[in-house]
Amino acid sequence: MELVRNLALVLHLLGMALIVGYWVTQAKAPTKTVGTGMLHGALTVLVTGLALVGIAEAGDGDVNHTKIGVKLVVLLAVTALVVVNRRKDAVSTGVWGAIGGLTILNVVIAVFW
Repeated sequence: MELVRNLALVLHLLGMALIVGYWVTQAKAPTKTVGTGMLHGALTVLVTGLALVGIAEAGDGDVNHTKIGVKLVVLLAVTALVVVNRRKDAVSTGVWGAIGGLTILNVVIAVFW
């Protein structure tokens, strides 16, 4: 079970890296876009996050449901922004900033809460 948990954790981190990596590559672009990689990253984070919670619940792990709920709401906001804006040729700086900022907020919540 530890192998499955570690694999899910690696995929979870890679999903976040996909979102933030694409976000950073757009930093100097004159027109910001939301790429398919961001969608794949958000969906990867969602699926693997649910798997990690399920694994923790099935084992002896103690799960902070409030923290998981907050992280889920933030991730759903990121996913919604990505889904709504991924087919547009350009997005506003606010939408682009919100996607990256909320993703980084989720990392901060994971580490410091």
